[in-house]
Amino acid sequence: MDLVRGALRRKHYSIRTEQCYVDWIRRFILFHGKRHPAQMGKPEVVAFMTHLAVQRDVAASTQNQALSAILFLYRDVLESDLGWIEGFERPKRPARLPVVLTPMEARAVLAQLDGAKWLMASLLYGSGLRLMECLRLRVKDVDFGYRQILVRDGKGAKDRVTILPAVVVEPLKAHLARVLTLHRRDLEAGYGEVYLPHALERKYPRAAREWNWQYVFPSRKLSADPRSGAVRRHHLDEDVLQRAVKEAARTADVRKPVSCHAFRHSFATHLLENGYDIRTVQELLGHSDVSTTMIYTHVMNKGGRGVRSPLDAHASDSLDRAQQPLARYRVARLPVPQPA
Repeated sequence: MDLVRGALRRKHYSIRTEQCYVDWIRRFILFHGKRHPAQMGKPEVVAFMTHLAVQRDVAASTQNQALSAILFLYRDVLESDLGWIEGFERPKRPARLPVVLTPMEARAVLAQLDGAKWLMASLLYGSGLRLMECLRLRVKDVDFGYRQILVRDGKGAKDRVTILPAVVVEPLKAHLARVLTLHRRDLEAGYGEVYLPHALERKYPRAAREWNWQYVFPSRKLSADPRSGAVRRHHLDEDVLQRAVKEAARTADVRKPVSCHAFRHSFATHLLENGYDIRTVQELLGHSDVSTTMIYTHVMNKGGRGVRSPLDAHASDSLDRAQQPLARYRVARLPVPQPA
């Protein structure tokens, strides 16, 4: 497992990918009675994947995740013969349409949040950020002058620029003032360092304590770094916002399965509905291929691919005719339960 971790870090995989791959490789080894992976091959991989699909009934995305971890083990750690690996078929993921909130629903959910949670959710909806992109924002990445946000090392290790909504400018400045006070207290207590990617900590020894490198949304308490063990103030945990958004959706009586990522879907859909071209939306979202952005054209403006129902076409001939079905409609009375 140390060889696996070393290979993952050598290729600059994220810590979340490292934890995920190590966990799947450990499950694969335990499933086959702790046999060494070098003594196993395609039959054992097929047996494990069949176990996940049949006995565990996991989703196709989970199967692909497990398969990626195992193939990484054989390709990059054990440097095994790639003949059977290259021809291995991946489970097909079903095509799903994204959950998109209407502008009224998005505002209703945001109205149930306050403080830093409202700020984060507003950036998800107003800037199209992913959840972890929002939590990993540094002070230096927020440009109030140009009203833009620089997303560093996003999905696919890509940087991009997106918009900073005017509505959040003043609340965000006030929030950063409070974060600065917290950072100064940490410095006085002998802490105040923040995690720096790759070798920047050695290249710029003082950067970890500088204000510009601090997280915009820091955690309320100090914690130990899982790799180095250094005690630092990390960014806020993602579960905090996820739970808050779900609770806000229930309070606002929004019946859709609202998640943090639904705000990003709504951001893209509403921009397209407002007339912005799809290439601009693609750049703001950071998609490599415009076909990924095209999925939002399926849910924008009107449901059902914009087709008008024949019932609506007949009912719109006149106002009276449109009201006739409503006048004839009666709600069936439910029987009143009698006491036993």
